[in-house]
Amino acid sequence: MAEALVAGAVLSAVFNVLFDKMASREVLDFFKQRKLNDKLLQKLKTRMNTVNGLLSDAEEKQNTSPAVKNWLDDLKDIAYEADDFMDEIAYRAHEKLMKVEATSPRTCSDQLRNFLSSLNPCKKGMKVMQPRLEEIIDRVEDLLKQTKTLGLVAQVGKSSDRASSSSSHYRITTSRLVDPVVYGREKEKEAIIQSLLSDDAKGKRPDVIPIVGMGGLGKTTLAQLVFNDSRVKQQFDDKHRAWVCVSEESNIFKVTKDILKEFGELGCDSLTPNLLQSKLVEKVKEGRVLLVLDDIWNEEADWRSLLSPFSSAVRGSKVLITTRSQRVASAMSSVPSHQLEVLNEDDCWKVFAQHAFDGGVADAYGELEDIGKKIATRCKGLPLAAKSLGSLLYGEKNSTAWDSILKSNMWDMHDRKIIPALRLSYHYLPSHLKQCFAYCALFPKDFVFQKEDLVLLWMAEGFIAQTDKRRDLEEIGNEYFEELARRSFYIFQRPYYGGRGCFVMHDLVNDLAKSIAGDFFYNMEDVDKREPSRRTRHLFYIHSRGSNPWERQLKSLWEARILRTLIYSVVEAES
Repeated sequence: MAEALVAGAVLSAVFNVLFDKMASREVLDFFKQRKLNDKLLQKLKTRMNTVNGLLSDAEEKQNTSPAVKNWLDDLKDIAYEADDFMDEIAYRAHEKLMKVEATSPRTCSDQLRNFLSSLNPCKKGMKVMQPRLEEIIDRVEDLLKQTKTLGLVAQVGKSSDRASSSSSHYRITTSRLVDPVVYGREKEKEAIIQSLLSDDAKGKRPDVIPIVGMGGLGKTTLAQLVFNDSRVKQQFDDKHRAWVCVSEESNIFKVTKDILKEFGELGCDSLTPNLLQSKLVEKVKEGRVLLVLDDIWNEEADWRSLLSPFSSAVRGSKVLITTRSQRVASAMSSVPSHQLEVLNEDDCWKVFAQHAFDGGVADAYGELEDIGKKIATRCKGLPLAAKSLGSLLYGEKNSTAWDSILKSNMWDMHDRKIIPALRLSYHYLPSHLKQCFAYCALFPKDFVFQKEDLVLLWMAEGFIAQTDKRRDLEEIGNEYFEELARRSFYIFQRPYYGGRGCFVMHDLVNDLAKSIAGDFFYNMEDVDKREPSRRTRHLFYIHSRGSNPWERQLKSLWEARILRTLIYSVVEAES
């Protein structure tokens, strides 16, 4: 039920783009010049407007009705097809200005370009365009016929898009620790720091200190807090401190390369596994080291082999790991784990207030403070949930908006993968930000991306509305990015690796994006190894340099014949 949970909200944004295209001078002139039946265009617009009025009701009912969820998925597929049709018209309108040279493909890039060109429906003759429009209208009318059976009704004056009444002020975030104050973790922080500063290693290997807990408890935040503590910095100098995000990675030599790069050895990509470990042995002999391995998932990888070079480390060296798995912690460490528990109710409220009110001070807000404390209680001690909803409500002075979140039925939905508070944070975003967030489902977990690249992708999709002609789309897109980062569940975080303008998504937020996107978005790094479907419109593929990507990948692409996005990223091959 999580999949496409709030698809209706994304659809509202897709419809807005579609209506703009249908009303454009380009489309209207094309119908007139080609003597096509413009009454069909008006008919499509009327039917789409009728469907659009049902979205709010459908969005609510899909939470408990699989039939309504399927109806929304079918509608989204049709909306994409109608949008593609309008793009084809734009292509036709510019066709005379285009000069296409027929060249024989010679490189892999040429082969891919030629393959995608063969799928281009614009190459079909003009005779099929009017029948295609009629077919789209028929499909929309078929869906409208189902609405009575499904119990869908138009909700006049109600929109899935919450009024954007938030303050225009943006919070300033740091590149490392996001929050200047972290509540409820003082005891754990001091215990871990004392473990790092102690010199009582239990053998040849340095102590491996695990932080264990479920997603959203703040394991990474606690590790960041410790890593940046002045006492820890004094004990371990910058040259000998390393932070590596492991996530779902299982190749220990890939992780070894990342560790070496953190220690300043940037030219290690061509080294063999044996040379990698030899190089790491040399590095850990140079001084007392601190290594943080963040967010370890894989329970089957040979993590002890990864740490074997550290048996040569200078006395007092330490390894700090964060993981959800006690099995991983037990396999890597012989010392007791620091098991994170949920925050108590008072600390959870402090986290919520820190993000919902200026300076974290709620005393002057009366009714909002009372409702906020009840919302914080429903977060059940999860810091990520409290941050998410606090950030969402920051600047919102309308108590009705706060009360609607408190009383939402989404709190009662059970999904082991998606935290209800994250669902609510998404649900109450403005529609123009919902589609921008859903697009991020394209990225694999822990994928580091450039803000500039993401904004350009949003622009290519038509997500950026140029309401002010004096401002360019990139400037508006940057504002979308900042607003999304400010008001919703800390979606964009700065990684410890990567340059200026680099960001990464929290893995639970990545799960939420994928649940919203459903079959329409696909990346070939997904661990479930499902194949693209006919509905896939956006596809991401990472290719290891030196391997032949085309046989399996092009076979998979054949099923996804109507792609709107294809991102092809080349990385160095793993040893």
